[in-house]
Amino acid sequence: MIQPNFSTMSKRDLRAYVIAHPDDKAAFHTFVDRFTAEASPETFDIPKLSSEVEQVERLIQQKLKQLRAS
Repeated sequence: MIQPNFSTMSKRDLRAYVIAHPDDKAAFHTFVDRFTAEASPETFDIPKLSSEVEQVERLIQQKLKQLRAS
């Protein structure tokens, strides 16, 4: 079997490949490495007040809306 070149695949194509081939550990590790490299290094405190929890929920909903629109 010919192994695809994961480094040249788009993130979307690599994700589709990982879903279609769940036993391919090399593809999975490449996907996780790429995802981790692009992740924000920011960390946030755990919300303590209900108003902070509501604010986090609003921010998550905004981000999901942005992702669906793109």
